[in-house]
Amino acid sequence: MAIDPRELRRCLGHFATGVTVVTCRAREGELHGATVNAFTAVSLDPPLVLVSLDRRSRLCRLMEQTAFSVNVLEAQQHDVALHFAGRQAPHVVEWDDDSRCGAPRLAGCLATVSCTAWRHYDGGDHVLYLGEVQEFRVHSGRPLLFHTGEFHALPAHHGPVPWDGSGDAPSSTTWFATSQRDRPARMAG
Repeated sequence: MAIDPRELRRCLGHFATGVTVVTCRAREGELHGATVNAFTAVSLDPPLVLVSLDRRSRLCRLMEQTAFSVNVLEAQQHDVALHFAGRQAPHVVEWDDDSRCGAPRLAGCLATVSCTAWRHYDGGDHVLYLGEVQEFRVHSGRPLLFHTGEFHALPAHHGPVPWDGSGDAPSSTTWFATSQRDRPARMAG
């Protein structure tokens, strides 16, 4: 039985994801980015993240040997997500300063992870890029989510959360210390 790619895509769309814009600088200095929801943490030692990019995309051709940032979009940034998905609207894009490794960053994001190229692997019609984290920023706010082809936001939540006190809690020193949340951090290298 052959798998219908459209039906598989519809099925996979039931997995809710965050929305990111991966940004880099072309050799000519031009800033470039694309909306990506295939992003994940890979390793803490060394600190690695992964993005999966369509082979046909311009960003895929630019990523092989360059520093890049993964900008985690805030709930109100759906216009930014649409812009970098191909609905050009230059007035919605606000760039922040570059990271120390030279990766361009977007302003107003919930989090930004800036990386140097580490490895890339064949992923069928995609290429899997691993980046070594050089610097990150985290700000308070709510994430922009993507589920079944639509953007969503988390509702406001008050009270304890199930993972409080566990090693996976955002406040855990295993991940990001609370004191690091609203200021830039740099990985020791």
